[in-house]
Amino acid sequence: MSRHVAVVGAGMVGLSTAWHLQQHGMKVTVLDRSHVAAGSSWGNAGWLTPALTAPLPEPAVLGYGIKAVLSPASPVYVPLRPDPRLLRFLGGFTRHSTARRWGVGMRAYVPLNARALDAFDELSDATGRADGVIDGVPTGAVTFPADPFLACFRTPEERAPLVAELDHIDAAGQEVKYDVLTGDEARALAPALSGQVGAAVQLHGQRYLHPPAFLQALASAVQARGGRIVEAATVTAVEPGPDGVSVTARVDDALDTPDRTTSEVRARFDAVVLANGAWLGSLARRVGVRSVVQAGRGYSFSVSSAQVPAGPVYFPRQRVACTPLATVHGPRLRVAGMMEFRAPDAAFDHRRITAIVDSVRPLLTGVDLDDRHDEWVGSRPCTADGLPLIGATAAPGVFVAGGHGMWGMALGPVTGKLLAERIATGRNPAELVPFDPLR
Repeated sequence: MSRHVAVVGAGMVGLSTAWHLQQHGMKVTVLDRSHVAAGSSWGNAGWLTPALTAPLPEPAVLGYGIKAVLSPASPVYVPLRPDPRLLRFLGGFTRHSTARRWGVGMRAYVPLNARALDAFDELSDATGRADGVIDGVPTGAVTFPADPFLACFRTPEERAPLVAELDHIDAAGQEVKYDVLTGDEARALAPALSGQVGAAVQLHGQRYLHPPAFLQALASAVQARGGRIVEAATVTAVEPGPDGVSVTARVDDALDTPDRTTSEVRARFDAVVLANGAWLGSLARRVGVRSVVQAGRGYSFSVSSAQVPAGPVYFPRQRVACTPLATVHGPRLRVAGMMEFRAPDAAFDHRRITAIVDSVRPLLTGVDLDDRHDEWVGSRPCTADGLPLIGATAAPGVFVAGGHGMWGMALGPVTGKLLAERIATGRNPAELVPFDPLR
């Protein structure tokens, strides 16, 4: 008998899970507090980079120091405030920022990373690769080769930690192909790099996508197969019972209208998947998930460039990512960065945009960093050990898919595929064992 599953969250993880549940013959309803791709799935860099997908807690983080992380100009920013949950998260994050624990986490990521790009191909083939691009703007669930993908530095000495990390990732069992370049070699591939770039790493075999275009195509595919997507629906309660799981939500009749009304609705489902990103914790705590899910906010904007790079450009020291994106206004460069541990609904902090601009202005040329459009902040769901939460909770019929930190876009499709298999068959895939939400 067909089962009806509610998925809370219409980002990459939630929509991928919904699509794969449909592959198993299930009926799906997706509920989102705002709209499709409204959270961190909208304005992120759109990188699909298994070569860089690793636990966020790492020994290098400990080198920032208290003074640095309290500065709004720092790549990692922690506003000082009395927040017991944030302090608990930071304590756990610090404990996991060791070489040994990073290695354990990396080995857990390797099987997911190995399947990540194939999972995108499966979605693209089924949701309209042929839709392709119209007037330079992607209209379907398509990905693009990151050719080239450049990580850039001022000096070879600055580059050394990334090379060491790539070698450690390779040693953990994940093949990483890269070349070490001079600054001139990097500029030959990306003329937008300034003369201050004196060293680079070129990664091979990576991809990127246009986040809103991909997510809209995926949402349309879910709907075309009978799935329902309910926007402006904030889930307030998930209550397991003997005949299913009851979901309560506040639903606005319209978004962004001054006279909108809100009603409370309740519906029963055979199962529920919590995939609501940085807001995961409030619901997950009630079903036995003890891990703190902390919002790690990132900022982005788009700019014009005399020569938009052919592929992504990364500045690891500044933690800034640049991605070429096609828009209705022509090719633009999306500039994204920063990690800000703050409440997901906190106000937009323009100092963080300024920090991004100041950090990369010396490293780029021909890029108009003052003509910014689409300034945005989004909240990535981070866990203290740097591993996502994927699987069953303590409540029958309630599952979790979240906490991917910076890697929800890259790992969303493979997460959805494996979790749908778990829900449909009752058997937990081996790849998900390290990501047990009850760990």
